[in-house]
Amino acid sequence: MLRDVDTVQVVATGTFIFLIIGGAGVAVLALSLFGTELFHFGHADVDGPVSVEAVAGFLGAFGFGAAIVNELLGGRTAGAVAVAAAGGALAAVPTAWLAARLSRAARNMRTDPTPTRNDLVGAVGLVVTPVPAAGYGEVRVRVAGQPVKLNARADHPIPVGAQIFVVQALSETSVHVETY
Repeated sequence: MLRDVDTVQVVATGTFIFLIIGGAGVAVLALSLFGTELFHFGHADVDGPVSVEAVAGFLGAFGFGAAIVNELLGGRTAGAVAVAAAGGALAAVPTAWLAARLSRAARNMRTDPTPTRNDLVGAVGLVVTPVPAAGYGEVRVRVAGQPVKLNARADHPIPVGAQIFVVQALSETSVHVETY
């Protein structure tokens, strides 16, 4: 007696090839994220029309979009595969454009300058370890909105909890302070 046999649906060759193309797009994107300048098209200092992110977006959207269309059409013929490729291209062009725009915006984003020792002068803070007259104590000040703990010298002893004002930056990690 024969039992019911489960049928396995075979993926069309075109769909399989489109999935490989989509996977290549994901691989290019991963490589561009982990090794930012591993693949660069054109001169390194020129932001050309084709970025790695745009290529990755195009390949991924084309491959996966065409695979979806090919499966929806039951693409077993050359005509169906061609229509699936057109559908993949229709998805890939705006995706590549958007990827290029977003990556360019991220690269050209303005950021605040890195604080330097000159930014310490004028900062107000508190003494966290007593500052002796002939040695170093510790103070906590805010620089660029971030709390920073620094070594501090003073002309006269300053007790814990006293408010201080940074008069001079002696180094990147030490300051000369006065009571506030």
